[in-house]
Amino acid sequence: MKKQTAGRDQLGAFAPKFAELNDDILFGEVWSREEQLSPRDRSLITCSSLLTQGVPQLEAHMKMAKQNGVTKEEMVELITHLAFYTGWPKAWSAFALAKEIFGE
Repeated sequence: MKKQTAGRDQLGAFAPKFAELNDDILFGEVWSREEQLSPRDRSLITCSSLLTQGVPQLEAHMKMAKQNGVTKEEMVELITHLAFYTGWPKAWSAFALAKEIFGE
């Protein structure tokens, strides 16, 4: 996995400690524990969590999931499954993102 710099790029001057924690701890240490969970599995878990919360970070993580090997079929199944647990409107929104990211 390439080194994450989004925290520093977007918030480094405004919230330097948060940026450091994002880039070095969350992505540098937690996401790099590939012996425990693969990046693909972490992406599926993270997209699931973000979908249930209905937060905008889902888009970036859905793109990361695609890079980490999650297929369109898997993302469609993830959203379909979670629709019954998290709510139909959130699923509709997630499908709109998935169509953009994974194509039709």
